[in-house]
Amino acid sequence: MSLRVGHGAATHAGLRGRANEDSYLAAAPVFVVADGMGGHEAGARASAAAVAEFQSLVGAAVVSNGEVRAAIERARVNIDALATGQRAAGTTLTGVVLTRVGDAGYWLALNIGDSRTYRWTRGRLEQISVDHSVVQELVDSGQMDAETAARHARRNEITRALGAGSVGQADFWMLPAESGDRILVCSDGLSTELDDERIARILDEETEPQEAAQRLVHEALLHGGRDNVTVIVVDALGDGGDDAYDTVPSAQPDDADIDTRPRAAAAGGRA
Repeated sequence: MSLRVGHGAATHAGLRGRANEDSYLAAAPVFVVADGMGGHEAGARASAAAVAEFQSLVGAAVVSNGEVRAAIERARVNIDALATGQRAAGTTLTGVVLTRVGDAGYWLALNIGDSRTYRWTRGRLEQISVDHSVVQELVDSGQMDAETAARHARRNEITRALGAGSVGQADFWMLPAESGDRILVCSDGLSTELDDERIARILDEETEPQEAAQRLVHEALLHGGRDNVTVIVVDALGDGGDDAYDTVPSAQPDDADIDTRPRAAAAGGRA
């Protein structure tokens, strides 16, 4: 059985005059976001290097966990090579790869860093990824509650990345892909501006994935826009017939304030 998917994507540098260090790839079966760090040039190059390693998987009928792990490790090597002097380039990476186990469709979710992957289904928003951050470790150990963590001064300090001197490994999850699933992949420019309740409401109200992605970015800007913000929304639409999957990208509106063009790499600053 195959699965049809529709998707939309939007990105913005934010309102503080920084370059956009986020990059993304939204082309079935790969939907990933990377948030670069290390200064605007190094960060942009690191995030672009991360998503570029997934380009070869676009259009594949089936992608294995091993292929995803290999892409991540190639990205790590390339990003480490970008380091100059005391300035280490690095990036987060999160998202999903649509694959199959037998005749069943699955979301292969991956994450390293504090960019996030969510699933919205049956009216409920679930964060699939777990932040690799200082405050998340404090929450996990019971030393801090989630509300305090969201406001903490160290909330942007991450404990794993690709590059930036980190050797931390990515996390992986396999989730059955069902018709009606909506996957949200985003950089922390969204999750630091909008709480889960607001995100869930927008995902519920906007039926088209492109409109949902663009509205999420727009509202992040309205709530401060203090960081680069990138959003991918992926909808599982049902049986795709004979194809392994069928992609149905939404129309891309011309918006002067929000760059909504799908791209494999985006120059631009991890804040």
